[in-house]
Amino acid sequence: MLPEWVPFHRLSIPVAFLLSFVIVWAIDRPRGRWGRRVRSRLLRGVPWGTLVAVGVVLLVYLFVQRGIDDPSSPVVIPFRAWSYFSLDGLLLSGLSHASLGHLTGNLLATLVAGTLAEYAYGHYPRARGASSFASWRSNPYVRAFLVVPAAIVGGAVLSSVIAVGPVIGFSGVVFALWGVAIVHYPLGSIVALAGTSLVNLLYSAFTSPVTRAAASPSYGGPWWANISIQGHAVGFLLGVLVGIVLLRRCETDVPSAAVVFAGVLLFASSRSLWAVYWYLGNERYVLYRAVGVALVALLAAIVTLAVAGSDRPLRPEYAVPNPETMREALRSATPRIVGVVLVVAAFGILVGPSVVPNLVTVPAEESLPGDPVEVEGYEVTYAEDVPNQLVNVIDVEAFEGATNVTTSGVIVKNAERDVWITAVSRGNLAYWGSREVTLGGIGWRETVTAHRTGWRAVGAGVSYRVDLEHDGDRRTVHVSDSATAEPTIDGRNVTVSARQGVFEVTVANGTGAATAPLPAANESVRLSGIRLVREDRRIYAETNGTRVRVLEAERYEGRERAREVDLGAVDASS
Repeated sequence: MLPEWVPFHRLSIPVAFLLSFVIVWAIDRPRGRWGRRVRSRLLRGVPWGTLVAVGVVLLVYLFVQRGIDDPSSPVVIPFRAWSYFSLDGLLLSGLSHASLGHLTGNLLATLVAGTLAEYAYGHYPRARGASSFASWRSNPYVRAFLVVPAAIVGGAVLSSVIAVGPVIGFSGVVFALWGVAIVHYPLGSIVALAGTSLVNLLYSAFTSPVTRAAASPSYGGPWWANISIQGHAVGFLLGVLVGIVLLRRCETDVPSAAVVFAGVLLFASSRSLWAVYWYLGNERYVLYRAVGVALVALLAAIVTLAVAGSDRPLRPEYAVPNPETMREALRSATPRIVGVVLVVAAFGILVGPSVVPNLVTVPAEESLPGDPVEVEGYEVTYAEDVPNQLVNVIDVEAFEGATNVTTSGVIVKNAERDVWITAVSRGNLAYWGSREVTLGGIGWRETVTAHRTGWRAVGAGVSYRVDLEHDGDRRTVHVSDSATAEPTIDGRNVTVSARQGVFEVTVANGTGAATAPLPAANESVRLSGIRLVREDRRIYAETNGTRVRVLEAERYEGRERAREVDLGAVDASS
């Protein structure tokens, strides 16, 4: 038996893989072939540029987003790509992340895709007659530690500039790296995708070797509504264009058309580039799956044409050897050139919609509803069915959706940063009962907590209020309509109403009504001949020997499920 302090589950992973590698090595005995091949492209066989870029992203997460204070809850809102006038978001959104899972997922994929792309570029020049130290451009140390990291970080900044909406994350760069890799190694990249899954599995197995869970519902929108399809597609096309340039410049053998087509089709399908959707407002979305799949097929076709298309002119009888004018270039066009033009056109079509939204700023004169909490230029409030200033840039209607939509939930505004966002939706708050909203900037953070408290009238709806709490101060920023219980007791109805900081209960009959604060726990109040008794989370109406439940405290399923899971984990460990 091993001592309790020995991490048996974690140790099992490296031990098992080490034993497996020894067995495979003994069978295959590669005698350094793979090592020599890797070292012929990469300085000492290591993808230094990818590792440096990963280090930059980690530094941004830990110190700029203050993930070092709470790794699971970084500062997110100011580092989204709000507009061209919000420099924090414009420069840093491509290097920032929304959560620890978001960060680890992107970085693990970067280690795989980045290594392939860096291998395709190489730290050593491969052009005929080129020397490794002939100039700074061919210096392997410059290429490994400067050119590759600069290209990756520059791609992250570019992804912020050309993205639609307040995106955040490194995934645009990840897709660009996959684009470079697929152009050079189509089938190898598909195999590497499985390698990405393995890397994610190893990370999860090591960080969470044992997981206890219970079957329970969860709150959230459809998974595809959380994907920046436009950003991913733009990143991929940019990577394809870079890969084509490298392929021609390095005089590398071009893959066959069938292999390229299969590689792009499989990649785009597995990475959900087909998930074309539209936002309908108030947590409603529509997915155009069939259109998305058709677009993926067209994408694979034009990329294949650009990578593996023939260099023989389409109309040889009209072609000229060295075209100098646009007319001569058109007459001398080849299938490959047509493919490149189509890829560039697709890139432009996807980038075009980002320009106008990113030029529009949040109107400073438009105030938020209620009495917002103010924190260092931020305004935080709660509102329902208000125009979504994030989407309502230009009123455009298409298919089943429009940009003129409404939103409900905890809203955050900062006119100086062009921030306007529904940080917590109405449904999310109703599911959890309380949620934190993290505000901040470079190197600082503040937290505002939203609390929903409600009482449900039996047979009817809920009357609730929303409070915001910051730095010890708590205020009510929203109250809903009253709710009247369905049961009638001796001709009287019971109504509960949310007010500023309190709840009131009203007993009414046909001639009048009496109102009082909701009784405290295990206390009662008499109104219009009805005695209202509160027992724990329920309130009963009593009169002449009749006792009827009329009100009960609102329950928050997410909070209760989390408590059940925590108690189960404690019981299992004791």
